[in-house]
Amino acid sequence: MEVKDKIVIVTGAGSGIGAATAKHFAKYNATVIVSDIKKQKAQTVVEEITKEGGSAVAIEANVANFEDVEQLIAKTVDQFGRLDVIVNNAGIGPRNMAKTGEYTLEDWDSVIAVNQTGVFYCMKLALQQMMKQGGGNIVNIASLAGLKASLNNLSYSASKFAVVGMTKSAALEYATKNIRINAVCPGYTESALLEKLLSVRPDMDQMLKSVIPMKRYGQADEIAEAVVWLASDTTKFITGQTITLDGGTSL
Repeated sequence: MEVKDKIVIVTGAGSGIGAATAKHFAKYNATVIVSDIKKQKAQTVVEEITKEGGSAVAIEANVANFEDVEQLIAKTVDQFGRLDVIVNNAGIGPRNMAKTGEYTLEDWDSVIAVNQTGVFYCMKLALQQMMKQGGGNIVNIASLAGLKASLNNLSYSASKFAVVGMTKSAALEYATKNIRINAVCPGYTESALLEKLLSVRPDMDQMLKSVIPMKRYGQADEIAEAVVWLASDTTKFITGQTITLDGGTSL
């Protein structure tokens, strides 16, 4: 992976896919800004990276807060002089799974604020910095739920469809500016979101696996590998794409 010495921000990097992605970038000798709404979780990931000889710092940020994102980008540039890659991974699911007519306003507002508006904030400010420095790379974490219908999950599905659309629109806008923008769409992956779902509905475990041709969930490391690949100089002619990692579920 050609990401050596790149300055990389990963949001929501305190656990799950975000943590795995931060560790993978560090493994390939990038400098990683581990960002999370919970500073201690981010710091724990930093300690794991530095223990293995990698380079990382923790910056607390709530991506749903524009001022937090401004500070995240500013602190990164102040310390390292540039921003080569941002991985917009921070995301949440609804507290309650419900049909559209019964969906709560709280679940709509909170999920859209993080998963959609948060990605917009990060893209907007990262793009401004990347234009100043003459290039960069953005990888957004969407979802299979951003490509196919997802029952009783309106805000999450809407936000991830939006991420796919924002990825494609921005990629077209900045294709001549040495800025590439792509997305990955994980299927059912072992993560905090999946654990939360199965804790409420343990019976869904076998049902979910039954619709995955590979008959297993994805691993965070498998998603991270794809993210680092898209962010690397190996993929210089790829932009505006959504890479689906779902064990064949979309088939």
